[in-house]
Amino acid sequence: MGSEGNILQVTEMRSPLSITTTDSARAEEASKRVSFTQKAGKKSLSTIAKLVKLLPTTTVLLFHILSPLVTNGGHGCSKVNRILTGALLSCCSFSCYFSSFTDSFRADNGKLYYGIATKKGLWLFCRWEQKHFDPYLSDYRLRFRDFVHAVLSVVVFATIALVNTNIVRCFYPSLTENQKGLLMGLPGAVGVATSVVFIIFPSKRHGVGYPRSK
Repeated sequence: MGSEGNILQVTEMRSPLSITTTDSARAEEASKRVSFTQKAGKKSLSTIAKLVKLLPTTTVLLFHILSPLVTNGGHGCSKVNRILTGALLSCCSFSCYFSSFTDSFRADNGKLYYGIATKKGLWLFCRWEQKHFDPYLSDYRLRFRDFVHAVLSVVVFATIALVNTNIVRCFYPSLTENQKGLLMGLPGAVGVATSVVFIIFPSKRHGVGYPRSK
């Protein structure tokens, strides 16, 4: 009985130390995960800022304004919220795709004209003025790189949408810290791929929603 009592005493004395060590290890591991996620998040924000420049400004602006509304801020996202969010994502994706086939030019009178690129040239939205510029619009004809940029713009927008806080909370509320860190690293990979594609297929178009340099 005496030896058993000694063993129990030693066990009781060691237990608090063991628990403290375990808690400390868990806290340190959690801290590392949070730190990893924060670093990935900072890099992701920097890359997203660059990727946004590849998309129509109006489309991106509308997405950031409407996404908190249709997702209910990512809190208590219902089936209706998911349907509305899906509709918003579809509309924005189509806008990015369509804008890649639009272009503009400034006439001698200083007026800016927009149109859609076709096989023959630029099809102006102002149809009544088409005949005045027909001899010059063939330079704006549809090219293979327009399709490449259209697909790429949809991929870029999808990447930005996937890392949006409201979208993540609505569709993927149970992501772990490691999964969030990997998700935040996605814009970096897309940014590298986008840079390579734009070097191979450069574009001089200034379509609807894209700012003009002059």
